[in-house]
Amino acid sequence: MEWDEPKRPASKDITVGEPLATLSIAELEGRIAALTAEIERVQKEIAAKKAHETAAAAFFKS
Repeated sequence: MEWDEPKRPASKDITVGEPLATLSIAELEGRIAALTAEIERVQKEIAAKKAHETAAAAFFKS
């Protein structure tokens, strides 16, 4: 990277499958952190939906 090269604007959007070669180590680590947080958020939603489904099934079996 040359000193006079313009910096890329910071983007919070992550596109799965986009090229990673141009990203810095810090950007890649940030990407991992963001994706990990999103995975945890999705897993919590799945757990909540499964709990709701189990409660509904138990209610209707009675």
